[in-house]
Amino acid sequence: MIFKLILKIGILAIELFLAFYSLLITDSLLIKFLFFAFTATIIAFLVTKITDKLLPSDKDHVSDMDFMQEMESKDPSKE
Repeated sequence: MIFKLILKIGILAIELFLAFYSLLITDSLLIKFLFFAFTATIIAFLVTKITDKLLPSDKDHVSDMDFMQEMESKDPSKE
């Protein structure tokens, strides 16, 4: 039941978004570009979040902080 409600709200939100988008299509180029940039940013953010959750983490990746700590531990002047 909750899933159906969430699905209906999602479809309603998509329809409102598309209605607003079609309204903007008839306006100036600046508004079209700003709306496109805003939409592209949101989509890029969502794709990044989804891929971070779905794909496994890179085990070969070494962060800069880990690298600095490793270099400090190997520093011969501290011995």
